[in-house]
Amino acid sequence: MIIITNPIKKIYKKIKDYNQIIIARHVGPDPDAIASQIALRDSIRLTFPNKECYAVGSGVSKFKYFGLLDKIENEKYSNALLIVLDVPNLHRVDGIENLKYQEILKIDHHPAEDIKGEVDWTEEKACSTCQLIAELILNSPLKLDKKIASNLYLGIVSDSDRFLLSYTSLKTFQIIEALISKSKIDFPSLYTYLYERSLDEVKFQGYIAENLKVTENGLGYIIIPNEIIKKYNVDLATPSNLINNFNYIKEVIVWTFITEDIKSQSYKVSIRSHGPIINKTASNFHGGGHKYASGARLTSEEEINTFIAALDNDCLEYKRASISNIS
Repeated sequence: MIIITNPIKKIYKKIKDYNQIIIARHVGPDPDAIASQIALRDSIRLTFPNKECYAVGSGVSKFKYFGLLDKIENEKYSNALLIVLDVPNLHRVDGIENLKYQEILKIDHHPAEDIKGEVDWTEEKACSTCQLIAELILNSPLKLDKKIASNLYLGIVSDSDRFLLSYTSLKTFQIIEALISKSKIDFPSLYTYLYERSLDEVKFQGYIAENLKVTENGLGYIIIPNEIIKKYNVDLATPSNLINNFNYIKEVIVWTFITEDIKSQSYKVSIRSHGPIINKTASNFHGGGHKYASGARLTSEEEINTFIAALDNDCLEYKRASISNIS
């Protein structure tokens, strides 16, 4: 039995009340962000065929199996309900420039920050935003079909790193069971969409392994210039998609990939941790996220050096605290 969370009725009422609904998520989306966004859009369209409901933002070719995003003229929408998923910061919401929405509603599993609406569902203990969207659909009149369930399943699997992370809970497995039983998805066949790699990507992962630097305090880091991205014929999303593959290096307790983004003249940063809390440091560098999984943006080599030093200090302080607790 899945426990019904209080905001669900309020969220469903908001969806029912608005004829125009825009669904957005963070820039540089991962599978959880894209899957939750498209799954919610498709569920709303299935339930309310006459509503205008759009999923906006830049697409990622690697994630096209989830479905296509919508191209709309934001200036035409002033009475819409804006639903933001998987992002707590307004400045990191993708695709809403010049959108004068009527109301904002957030569904997210990151620590709350500056996005505030009349209805806000922030649940840090959820393993993914897809888990929350699945819970919403399963406990409201919103409709579910096999494709929607497949997207939600993949988003949950991806953001929980195949249920290996501590955010995975009993509720996670209850929701997975409900998705499978209600939609009859062939879940083993879905893993190809998440884990199939091109030979270029496998070689690129080898490049990261060969060039990862590790400090005495246990920080693993690599700076990936644009020419390396081009050389291996991968895209900017690839490093962040590979970062969990470096989860079990004995000498590393925090690891970060810093990727040059020529288009935005900045560096896209992914960070993971086995112990030190990293989201506070990430928030000091134009980012944020979970305690042990965060992202950031850096704008110069000087800022990169400061960022690496800050993470290395997080590792040092964590080790000192651990030794102190033992003694």
